[in-house]
Amino acid sequence: MQEWVRQALRCPTCKGKLFDHPGYLVCRACRLAYPVRDSVPVMLADRAVSLEELS
Repeated sequence: MQEWVRQALRCPTCKGKLFDHPGYLVCRACRLAYPVRDSVPVMLADRAVSLEELS
């Protein structure tokens, strides 16, 4: 994914900034991780996983 695209994306739940994590974009405020599949972020709240599930 191009850097400018990643910078433009925001959490669909709280509109917060997203951070990179291998295979995910993470919202620290919501404590949710949105999966990235084939370089395409899946920005659906029902597809997100909690940060506790990633550990």
